[in-house]
Amino acid sequence: MQFEHRMVLFACRASMDFARKVVDEMNKLKDPSDPEIALGALEVTQFSDGEFQPSFNESVRGATCFILQSTFPPADNLMELLLTLDAAKRASANEIAAVIPYFGWARQDRKDKPRVAIGAKLVANLLEAAGADSVMSCDLHADQIQGFFNIPVNHLYASLDFIDTLKKLQRKLGDTLSIAAPDMGGAKRANAYAKTLHCPVVICHKTRARANVVEKIVPIGEVEGRDIIIVDDIIDTAGTLTAAANELVARGARSVRAFATHAVLSGPAYERIDKSALTEVYVTDTIPLSTDPEKVKYQGKFRVVSMANTFAKMILKVYAHEPISTEFIM
Repeated sequence: MQFEHRMVLFACRASMDFARKVVDEMNKLKDPSDPEIALGALEVTQFSDGEFQPSFNESVRGATCFILQSTFPPADNLMELLLTLDAAKRASANEIAAVIPYFGWARQDRKDKPRVAIGAKLVANLLEAAGADSVMSCDLHADQIQGFFNIPVNHLYASLDFIDTLKKLQRKLGDTLSIAAPDMGGAKRANAYAKTLHCPVVICHKTRARANVVEKIVPIGEVEGRDIIIVDDIIDTAGTLTAAANELVARGARSVRAFATHAVLSGPAYERIDKSALTEVYVTDTIPLSTDPEKVKYQGKFRVVSMANTFAKMILKVYAHEPISTEFIM
């Protein structure tokens, strides 16, 4: 009898397109003598009452099982991932890794007012209870979320993919480039990019009238005559981003672009960006852009930078028990 430790990769429905790109990249990176990697056969049965049931159409017994799904809204995407993890555990997978390019509920990382849940911690507990032995995610809203888990967390960064595009823009724009944070919470990220690119930083001080409604933005730093890049981890309603861009242009910025990892883009986000002072908006494919025709018509400013190669590389490294920290420059 021949014993073989094998790897299998499955994707839930919301991240199927991204997973196919990851598999393509894995096949480019693997040793030519190794067998071709294919996306595993996962079927999701949908019931009339709204419930669904994932099932594997191939054996995962004894395998290292990577299950890929971003948990952006609706909550069904998280539930589908949890059920798939549970199915893998009950099918005797040797090790189960939850690959979550976008980790939903990450902004609920603390009690910021009385009597509220800490959603990120609850999701971490659910993933462990469902059977995850490790987690791989990208640009968590707060680094301390890694501490909510009692299992290993492999934290990836979009900077690996953004930095080449930023350097090309810097060569094109010259010494007028500045990096901006859309609010005080993004100052650390902006400083990391600015240090790598050797350019100044602008911090936008934001006050809110209420949740998702920006009252006032005041830029701190040199703005006039600068080509400004706003960097962030998430674009949700795009209220903060567009308000910051409009204010920067009003104060004399030559151009404003945005780089953000996760394109949540809820509510009027697409239309806001289209009508704003932003020249371009670069996002990754951790969340797919909407295919709704009413939203597609507002996507002219968007540029998608794929993270498929980064995830493919990291999945192969994790499977081979190789370090991943050397891959990240910031």
